[in-house]
Amino acid sequence: MLNINLYQKPVRGNVENYDWPRPPGFEPFAHQKVTSEFLVARRKAFCFNEQGTGKTASVIWAVDYLMKLGVLRRVLVACPLSVMRSAWQEDFFKFAIHRSVDIAYGTADKRKKIVSGVAEVVIINFDGVGITKKEIINGGFDLIVIDEASAYKNVQTDRWKDLRDVTKSIKGLWMLTGTPAAQSPVDAYGLAKLINPLNTPKFFGQFRDMVMDKTSMYRWVPKVNADKTIHKLLQPAIRFEKHQCLDLPPLTYVDREAPLTSQQKSYYTMLKKQMVIQADDEDVTAVNAAVQINKLLQIAGGAVYTDNKEVLEFDVSNRLNTVKEVIEESLNKTLVFVPFTHTIQILEQFLTKHNIPNQIINGSTPVNKRADIVREFQNKPNPRVLIIQPMAASHGLTLTAADTVIWYSPVTSVETYLQANARINRPGQKNNMTVVHIKGSPVEDRLYKLLRSNMQQHTKIVDLYKQEMQMA
Repeated sequence: MLNINLYQKPVRGNVENYDWPRPPGFEPFAHQKVTSEFLVARRKAFCFNEQGTGKTASVIWAVDYLMKLGVLRRVLVACPLSVMRSAWQEDFFKFAIHRSVDIAYGTADKRKKIVSGVAEVVIINFDGVGITKKEIINGGFDLIVIDEASAYKNVQTDRWKDLRDVTKSIKGLWMLTGTPAAQSPVDAYGLAKLINPLNTPKFFGQFRDMVMDKTSMYRWVPKVNADKTIHKLLQPAIRFEKHQCLDLPPLTYVDREAPLTSQQKSYYTMLKKQMVIQADDEDVTAVNAAVQINKLLQIAGGAVYTDNKEVLEFDVSNRLNTVKEVIEESLNKTLVFVPFTHTIQILEQFLTKHNIPNQIINGSTPVNKRADIVREFQNKPNPRVLIIQPMAASHGLTLTAADTVIWYSPVTSVETYLQANARINRPGQKNNMTVVHIKGSPVEDRLYKLLRSNMQQHTKIVDLYKQEMQMA
């Protein structure tokens, strides 16, 4: 069924005789064993198991098994900063405690020293690969594991080029993501070039023409057979979805209205008028459409950033009270996803004023503090609420102490939306789960619908922008 590329020398040994190291009371799922067996037989491979299926453990077992056979000496795990400790390091401690693991993070010299050291497994964030490229190439690594591989979809980035350079010397590469090409078929190009370069077009334009049709100067739409084309290129691959392997409680979605206050309505209307004038003077691209949509979302959320980088706050009492209501209705803990930095401060002050214990995870939260916050949230009564900036913690974190997710405002990335919701929908969740969309403006309503329908291309943002203009 799959285009399978085996190791040049077949791996010897029977994975069924492997002892599957694990904590007391934990038994590997059948799909986790199948995934491990798939990986150990392939030097390069994709693992597209859906988020929350426990693919980190599958990778760890596969790595441990190959190390026991002597096939692997050292392994580099490149992943988002937010999961270096709380996901990878802690899971190695759970499932392969006998392996030496170190994290290459900090100053450039510290990273280089750790990469050049003796740890069997080195965990590093994406940008650290470029900083330590020379040391990685000379570090005796046999395999690189990329967690949340969609970070490498763009071949023009330094991040992608750095990985390409090191994989010229290190032939083993496993790339993991539960949402390959979530936004557009062209997002598959960077991944395919790394795993399956011989069957992937040399130039991006060739690939784009294989999977997209140009319908106007600025509009591209997926070809009818785009999924089949991508499926052929993203090989060898394995995928399990949650419904195939886990008996997780059902996940439901609820919309909550938080009407704009009079102050918000006034600025919202004024900005839309400016957008109409601007739209008459220039062609609408996905980039400028996204900028304008974000300004509308900022107003609805309570704080907008002006062209002078100043922050203008609004009366956002309706939305804050709605958040408080949902939190109080939940018997268990709650995650609140807030896209914009200043709005996070507004919400934190509001919850603290109302004696609701909370913590914040955003882009500026240090790695050690982030791990401590997650540990306390999972194991202690407080904090009751985590306020999270979606891009800072949408990958890897397990936050199953919560069974409710509140979207304070929507994001414009379907991948971020799906990954963020998956923080509660993972092994260990014992309750029915609810995702609450808070909306007070037409653009939010339509954006949530796009996110729920898994919008597949950036042109949807342009459509959203034009619809908003028609309502002006």
